[in-house]
Amino acid sequence: MLSVALGTLRTRRAVFAGSFVALALGVALLTVMGLALASSASAPERGPGRSAAPVVVLGQDTLRVPTPSGERTARLAHPRPIPAATVARLRKLGPVVADRSATGVHRLGIDADPAAVREVVGDGARVLTGAARRLAGPGPERDREALTAMNALFGTAGGVTAFVSVFVVASTFAFAVERRRREFALLRTAGATPGQIRRTVLAEALAVGVLASATGCALGARAAPPLAAEMTRQGLAPAWFTIGHHVWPYHAAFWTGLSVALCGAAAASWRAGRTAPAEALREASADRRPITRGRLLCGAALLLTAAVTLALSLAADPGDLLHRKTYVSRPMLLITAAALLSPLCLRPLVGLLTRLPGLRAPLVRENTAAGVRRTAALAAPVLVTVALAGSLLGTTATLNRAKAAEARERTTAAFVVTAPDGAGFDEAALRRLRAVPGTVVSPSSSTAVHVLEDGVALVRSEARAAAPGALAATTRLPLAAGRVEDLDDDAIVVNEEWRRHRVGERVRVWLGDGTPRTLRIAAVMTTGTGDNGVYVTPRNAPGAAADRVDVTLTAGADPRAVAGALRAAAGDGRVLTREAWLRATAPGTDRTTRLGLLLVLGIALLYTGISVANTTAMDRSGRVRDLAVLRLAGATPGQVLRLTGAEALTVVAAGALLGLLVTGVNLAGLWAALALQSAPPVLAVPWQALGTTAAACALLAVTCATVPTAVTLRRGAVDLAGLRE
Repeated sequence: MLSVALGTLRTRRAVFAGSFVALALGVALLTVMGLALASSASAPERGPGRSAAPVVVLGQDTLRVPTPSGERTARLAHPRPIPAATVARLRKLGPVVADRSATGVHRLGIDADPAAVREVVGDGARVLTGAARRLAGPGPERDREALTAMNALFGTAGGVTAFVSVFVVASTFAFAVERRRREFALLRTAGATPGQIRRTVLAEALAVGVLASATGCALGARAAPPLAAEMTRQGLAPAWFTIGHHVWPYHAAFWTGLSVALCGAAAASWRAGRTAPAEALREASADRRPITRGRLLCGAALLLTAAVTLALSLAADPGDLLHRKTYVSRPMLLITAAALLSPLCLRPLVGLLTRLPGLRAPLVRENTAAGVRRTAALAAPVLVTVALAGSLLGTTATLNRAKAAEARERTTAAFVVTAPDGAGFDEAALRRLRAVPGTVVSPSSSTAVHVLEDGVALVRSEARAAAPGALAATTRLPLAAGRVEDLDDDAIVVNEEWRRHRVGERVRVWLGDGTPRTLRIAAVMTTGTGDNGVYVTPRNAPGAAADRVDVTLTAGADPRAVAGALRAAAGDGRVLTREAWLRATAPGTDRTTRLGLLLVLGIALLYTGISVANTTAMDRSGRVRDLAVLRLAGATPGQVLRLTGAEALTVVAAGALLGLLVTGVNLAGLWAALALQSAPPVLAVPWQALGTTAAACALLAVTCATVPTAVTLRRGAVDLAGLRE
């Protein structure tokens, strides 16, 4: 059987070309992802940068909380300054350069013995020497964020690649087996057993998998360094990032690719083994059954799984559906189910499309109905691509619109004054702003609080500090319980995401500078999209400077006069109207996430082209006689080409409609989650992206269908009629 399999690969190269290309590209991307992950995990130590002094002392910037499971740490929003007494003692050890802020000294460049410095500092600050001096600058935090975003990008792309490549390979082998039923039947007539037929198909998959995986590893090795350099130039990776020499990514990518090939061929091999010898006598080309029993059961199981898991998430934790890991991975279940069950829907859907006024095409309808397996093989990748585009882009657009609606509902101020970047308003500026007639002014500062949940998890919540009276006058918080006016120096406003969120209950928290406090819950906000945060008073935000001032107008105040007075009082600050501030701070998809989504959709579109081209190539020989009959019946080459193009467009339209239906179901689940979270239940369908994706799929399908047909039609009708498969 191995010799038969190798012979089949030689004589049917076009049949397996699509699977080879799909696997090779998938393995290449997995190799690149693995090399990037391995290189980021074992990044080389950076130099100290601008910290040329042998010793650097930093103010305490890490919160450390002991728990039964060990110490938990977190970065402080407002690092504590180095105590003045410690600074004075350090100056006696050697030359000192101090970085000073409004709250005190936060960093010293000290030319002294490290041991002596540690003895003076004790536990009140951090002492950095050698390569660790790089931690004194802002670079490490930015590098860590860049690496995290890069890993998420490659992880998402790799997951989608594996998903789509399995789908394409499985579809390719399934369609190839269907088109080779007579070939397998002849082998059965010659004495081949079902087991030998199955082993032949698996041997073909093994050969394709080995060659494609090896090719993919080689492509990945060449593509990884230029890609890392481009990501560095674009600012998506740290400037020092390079691809290192690692072995495990090649092993992981190679064996994953081989497993994908074998898994994709497993179901097809089982179906091939069930071919009866009598199939060799069958001449009819119409499909007997639109869908196999195994495909029906798998599709139904996945559909049920998608429905049950969605219902459980909505009932138990609807907020989980708003997280990126969830809304990227969860649609895969429904998309796969729809692709598997698509043959059940395509025949009536194509019939509907070809009966629409102005689009009546009975020949297209009959051709697609007779070859429903071919129609499903062409429509399924279109469905996957359109559904991915609609689900991913629609989810991010819906979340951004919901967050924007939340901000609009919360903000009642007529003007918002923001401090210059990286700075805050000093007391003199705040006094000038408060003195503007006809206004109620509410300064607030950005801070954070930490809470220990279940005794083991140290959770950080972004917070704002503001005086309760002014806050109530300029902001409409989405409260589920309590009153904003009850906020005081002994209280806190939390949201329903907190484990403990009952009004009047006391919770132990650590403030932005690490100070432990036990505060009373004055009010509880709804969860919303997760941006409602926490509110405390300025006394519970030590070290936080006011960076925003909300301004409302009193009765009879002139908005233009107030705006001019605010600009004069704000100095370098910006004075924006409510609408201008909402536009300036409108949430959007960050650059890395946007690039990741475009990469995912590009991969899906590429695989769509591979699948469509491969299906068309496999079906070409089987349709030669159909073309000959049309030509002998009097159809011109142009009419045959138009018919072929119309069939391709009809199938793409059917696949796009099914993809749109899947998109609608996925977005409906997100809409329900937003409603259960008390967030504005908005919905954003990315019509432009869906139209562009469908148009690209249509162009690919029409090109792949008409170009080979045009080449075939160069032969005469009589010659075509005499051709054999």
